Amino acid sequence: MRHGKKVIHLGRKTAHRKSMLANLGCSLIEHKRINTTVTKAKALKRFIEPIITRSKTDSTHNRRIAFSLLRDKKTITELFREVASKVGDRPGGYTRVIKVGNRLGDNASMAMIELVDFNEIYNTEKITKKKTRRRSGTKNKATETTKSKDKVSNEIIIEPSDNTTDSTSSQKKSE
Repeated sequence: MRHGKKVIHLGRKTAHRKSMLANLGCSLIEHKRINTTVTKAKALKRFIEPIITRSKTDSTHNRRIAFSLLRDKKTITELFREVASKVGDRPGGYTRVIKVGNRLGDNASMAMIELVDFNEIYNTEKITKKKTRRRSGTKNKATETTKSKDKVSNEIIIEPSDNTTDSTSSQKKSE
């Protein structure tokens, strides 16, 4: 049974695993997106999310803890400046793991892990978010424009039919 075994070992000794996760974490913070195997991506997610949570409050203590785990000064400054400013209001879930298929050489399942707030493709949904509730007193601009187009088209259709009724009624009067 797996009682109390919470660490994803990745087939490595403890020192090698910690060094590998530190390197993957530095690469993720630097490039905002990396490709790796699914298992390493899941282990990296569990490793990097508490560090990003600590970066939200910039203190000497939090910087030292992050440095003891990541071991790179440039990455720490980027983490506490750029990344922390973007994820400041997010309560958690700073990374996203997307499976991208299998590697050609050994058929290992690959994944792309990225920082959520740095992906512009998915962040456009927040800008064009529709409201679900509408008030009865206010009108939507989109419905007004379609109504005005319908009125114009109705007038065009109505005018020729009015002319034909006028011409037929004038012909009947003359007879």
